[in-house]
Amino acid sequence: MSGASNRPARRSASGGAIGAGAVSIVAALLLWEVAGRLLQLRPIMLPLPSVVLADLAKDWHWYLDHALYTLFTTLCGFVLSVVGGVAIALLMVGSRGFARFGYPLIVALNSVPKVAVAPLFVIWMGTGAEPKIAIAFLIAVFAIIVDAVHGLRSVPQDVQDLGRVLRGSWLQFFLKVRLPAALPSLVAGMKVAISLALVGAIVGEFVSSQRGLGYVIMSAQGTFDTVRVFAALFVLAALGLLLYGLLVWIERRSMPWRAGH
Repeated sequence: MSGASNRPARRSASGGAIGAGAVSIVAALLLWEVAGRLLQLRPIMLPLPSVVLADLAKDWHWYLDHALYTLFTTLCGFVLSVVGGVAIALLMVGSRGFARFGYPLIVALNSVPKVAVAPLFVIWMGTGAEPKIAIAFLIAVFAIIVDAVHGLRSVPQDVQDLGRVLRGSWLQFFLKVRLPAALPSLVAGMKVAISLALVGAIVGEFVSSQRGLGYVIMSAQGTFDTVRVFAALFVLAALGLLLYGLLVWIERRSMPWRAGH
């Protein structure tokens, strides 16, 4: 009964958070609009939101096509980072030798600026979606590894000892003990990784692409079309909010006991 009675309150709280977020975005755009008109800013420097939104409405199908391409490469890189990051985290938790020798290498690779290696992916994989997916994966996977390792190691020692006494298989122990314990940390890492994957996809499109929002920004930069640059940025911001909101929904569905957190 208590769980059922808490559901309306939780829905009300989530609805209030969404409403407050929408109000803050609208307020920021209105402030931008008013300040731009009062200060008479040059459109090439900072276009008004109304002008940017009008351009989006006029060519919405064109922006949608590029946004879907960026969304595809982002999600592919993100999914690969989750699968690969969890697999590497399992190896690090299960093998001290791998953790001792593998973790410094992972940290070193993460320290290399991804913009510097992006041209290499284009050389190796061509100019299709593959290099964008690879860059998105490379940027996002470190966040998954760090949080997955933290979560997998958060299982108390007495619980691990109990699993050995009950002689459960490795898979049973992982699915029933380690994975539930690691889920909060893993989802936190996924929230960070989804934004990083979007950044990686855009970086890949900056380097070499004929499609995607990164291509839109680069081509508009060449013609000093600031309105189109901001329009692409608006779509990117909407994509980021959508993907983050999707992960929040997944978190609530997979961990209902944390819905009030």
